[in-house]
Amino acid sequence: MINIKLVGEDGESDWTRMTGTETTLTLTCGNPLGELLCVQLQKQRNVFENPWFVEKVEVTSPEEKVFKFPIYHWIKRTKEYSFCEGKALRSWEQHNSDKYKYTRQQELDRRKDKYCWKVYKEGLPQCIDADDVYALPSEVRFSFTKTKDFFLNATLEMLKDKMMEMYNWIWGIDSWESFEAVEKALAKSITSDVSVYVKQNWREDAFFGYQCLNGVNPMMIKRCDCLPEKFPVTDDLVTLEGTKALSEELKNGNLFLCDYKDLDGVQTGLINNKQQYLAAPLVLLHRTPEDELKPVAIQLKQKPGKDNPIFVSTDQSDWLLAKTFVRSADFHDHKLNVHLLRTHLLAEVFGVALLRNIPRVHPLYKLLIPHTRYTFAINTLARKQLISEDGVLTKYAAAGGEGMRTILERALSSLTYRSLCLPEDIKDRGVESVPKYYYRDDGLRLWDIIHRFVSGILTNYYKSDSDVQKDSELQNFIKNVFENGFLSRKESGIPQSFSAVDELVKFVTMVIFTSSAQHSAVNNGQLDIGKWMPNFPPTLQRAPPTVKGRANENVFLQTLPDVNATVNILAILWLLSKQSTDFVYDFYFYHVPLGRYPEELFCEEVPRDLIKKFQEELKELGAAIGKRNANLDLPYTYLDPQLMENSVGI
Repeated sequence: MINIKLVGEDGESDWTRMTGTETTLTLTCGNPLGELLCVQLQKQRNVFENPWFVEKVEVTSPEEKVFKFPIYHWIKRTKEYSFCEGKALRSWEQHNSDKYKYTRQQELDRRKDKYCWKVYKEGLPQCIDADDVYALPSEVRFSFTKTKDFFLNATLEMLKDKMMEMYNWIWGIDSWESFEAVEKALAKSITSDVSVYVKQNWREDAFFGYQCLNGVNPMMIKRCDCLPEKFPVTDDLVTLEGTKALSEELKNGNLFLCDYKDLDGVQTGLINNKQQYLAAPLVLLHRTPEDELKPVAIQLKQKPGKDNPIFVSTDQSDWLLAKTFVRSADFHDHKLNVHLLRTHLLAEVFGVALLRNIPRVHPLYKLLIPHTRYTFAINTLARKQLISEDGVLTKYAAAGGEGMRTILERALSSLTYRSLCLPEDIKDRGVESVPKYYYRDDGLRLWDIIHRFVSGILTNYYKSDSDVQKDSELQNFIKNVFENGFLSRKESGIPQSFSAVDELVKFVTMVIFTSSAQHSAVNNGQLDIGKWMPNFPPTLQRAPPTVKGRANENVFLQTLPDVNATVNILAILWLLSKQSTDFVYDFYFYHVPLGRYPEELFCEEVPRDLIKKFQEELKELGAAIGKRNANLDLPYTYLDPQLMENSVGI
């Protein structure tokens, strides 16, 4: 049984009882209530009843005026819950009613008790204070479908199958005995058209370069205008297609660099009681006259020397081994920096700061809360099952434990606001004109669409810079992000406060892009790229070569991860790449594609119209991407808005 009360500017109604099956009822008041401010709900005590999820309440006055209360909240026990009327209001434009002010402040006070910051590891962004998903507030846990889906498949993949039972092998801790064995084993797991292409082309230099642009780590590559002293590549060492000199191609902007310096000296661990290895390579790539990007030189350690040769494409087996060390380095930078830090952990920071500082009637809450769906739950699971002391990544990647933490700390210390804003990141890396860079092309179009949408919403509520400056709730939000997420690092360039409308629009665009598009770009292709393990090895068992001429197939196989490391990491890639079974449902519990907002939080016509326009633009972009992909040997789908989710939810 549920009790309901209406609170207006001029008075309150009595509590009225309704059953759980009623959807419409009439409340009679002795005196006019005036403008409705709040609705109060209370669930009567009954130990046999489950909590009640309320989507919304709509009240029609005797004068036929409709008041909307978007709630989307669990109602439990006998506690009284108050919800303000749904019109979006900034912090300074509250009703004069003390009851309204109290309700708005009480909401934030309760949230600050429920959504607390916690230091997970010193030197890393703070996170929500919850040791497991069941310690999270009910509003941010997985839905039943999602919980069942995740744990069921995790159990099947990581405990029952682990893909070991597929092969029925008994030497799971041993090395691979042949490429045929690798192929036979991996052929029995989930396959996609892209993973087949990867297996067929992983040895090719052109595909290696393609992955620097359109793989799951498309943010490492930069234009090389001057070769660094630590990477002494010379003309007599490399041969460039088109027979041009290094100096000429540098001047023409046709040379590019990938520098994995954050991996230098990182502590590696033991797997199956064997020491593991991780390189910190530098890679020089050349844009050929045929507009292909190909590696031309690889140095596997940061400091040049006689024991650190520069490998080139004519080095035959050594060249493939050197590229494999690069791909393993890319695995670590992707997993810990590009994926974990720059999407998962930052999205959680944005979400906690939002819930602690912005009430549900605030326009920023209405705009951003759909982009936090499931983020707290998936990150809590990741801390418990993937990067904990006994986590899968900790146990089966080269840089487990302390090495993992080192990489994350270094990544955060060098993370900048500009690198999170795609237009500025593309410019800073000097890759504006690289051909066939679909991540850049699709991402910039998507950034612009999101930016127009965010600008339309926010300028509807913030007419001047002073409106932004005097919004105390807004200022508390960004202060929380700066202090708790970026650890007060001024050099990051993250705003410490908002002083202008344009500044606010840019930041919110970045938040939505990070939580949806950027996460899709670096998450959804993990199994495609990594299913053929030699293309994306999580660890390597031999040290980087110090001389040339000793690599052969046997050395290569001994360098690759053991069987059990391969299958455990592959199970994780499968799980993290898998689209949720509830993705297509248009209901408040479930994942929905970017731009779909089944929770009707905005009550005014202007933002509702802007949402429709946003959806139309996303649909047009999806169609354009599909048309382009139809003509590609390897379609790029990771930034198709129809295939990405609103939030970091997997």
